[in-house]
Amino acid sequence: MDIPNLVKWARYKGITLLGTGDFTHHLWLEELKHYLQPQPDKGLLYCEGVYFVLSVEVSNIFSQNNKVYRVHNIIMVPSFNVAAEVNRMLSFHGNLASDGRPIFGMSCRTLAQELFKISEDIMLIPAHIWTPWFSVFGSNSGFNSLEEAFGKYTEKITALETGLSSDPPMNWRLSSLDSYTLVSNSDAHSPSRIGREANVFDCALDYWEIKRALETKDRDKFLYTVEFFPEEGKYHYDGHRNCNVRFHPAETKRLNGICPVCRKPLTRGVLYRVDELADRPEGFVPENAIGYKSLVPLDEIIAEIKGVDKKSKSVEKEYVNLVKEFDSEFNLLVNIPTEELYSKLPTRLADGIRRIREKQLNILPGFDGEYGKIKIFDEEKTAEDKGQMTLF
Repeated sequence: MDIPNLVKWARYKGITLLGTGDFTHHLWLEELKHYLQPQPDKGLLYCEGVYFVLSVEVSNIFSQNNKVYRVHNIIMVPSFNVAAEVNRMLSFHGNLASDGRPIFGMSCRTLAQELFKISEDIMLIPAHIWTPWFSVFGSNSGFNSLEEAFGKYTEKITALETGLSSDPPMNWRLSSLDSYTLVSNSDAHSPSRIGREANVFDCALDYWEIKRALETKDRDKFLYTVEFFPEEGKYHYDGHRNCNVRFHPAETKRLNGICPVCRKPLTRGVLYRVDELADRPEGFVPENAIGYKSLVPLDEIIAEIKGVDKKSKSVEKEYVNLVKEFDSEFNLLVNIPTEELYSKLPTRLADGIRRIREKQLNILPGFDGEYGKIKIFDEEKTAEDKGQMTLF
């Protein structure tokens, strides 16, 4: 996860703008300064065809009203100078050198207050807002409203990150979120995971233009999000990983939230928590909703067709060939017309991309920290097609 590899994979994916992550860590900050060229007029950084925005995810663990809350927040800034001021302020509240995602004992309200004292240009976005253990609405450590968390600074929140285990339709069930722009970020921990979620803009490559598009929920400038299928996220359903039990919220309620194996409380996932706070039925679409597209990463499609692990060399080789042939992964998965897919790709691969676009999938939902499993094809057909994927 160094800059050269991030640039390489951004090109593979078809991504123009990446978050740097971890600008609070002194060693990574030096890497950023070494590789990235500031673009002061844009509020961004640049390296070999890819733009970057200075970003970091921080962990706020604090007591409020006799309860402990654990919330992750994303901070974005338009320059190294503002980043230095943020780091200086945060250094009084925690050890910035200990981790890429530093932990602070300050509340969300105090974080917002201190950030906006530094600059009104800063973007503050609550991260993966439904994750059970570390989020603003988390079932085990969060609030029931943004106002409880951020107080008078709620109006300065730029957007809300849905996280891998929820998608826009789940968030549309809460009328209290209608005024916020929903963003989707990949939360990548390796270069190949870049872009598993993303945001698609039609505006100038400019920090302040992007900030304005998010603040105003401008549907002409913020077109749609690219989404993980939320069932594939690690906290979609309820359950206990160690007990090997996963449940839909309806079953959790029938069990009174207690694991039938160990008799301890179940980890309640995102779907349960959304249902708990929702004031609308499933399927409701707000008037000002921004659209989305649900995708399965290309390497996962290739791996299923070949019947091998997605990390295998044969998958990587096929993947690189495809993205070079079709310009990028997103271009292939999103933009190429279906008829053209069938004329230029093996039938099985074209079938896979079409089925994903039409959401014709079998999904075993994730739960209690374990990713869900997506099957695009029937088992028997997949077995028949092993090894029939070579394109070049």
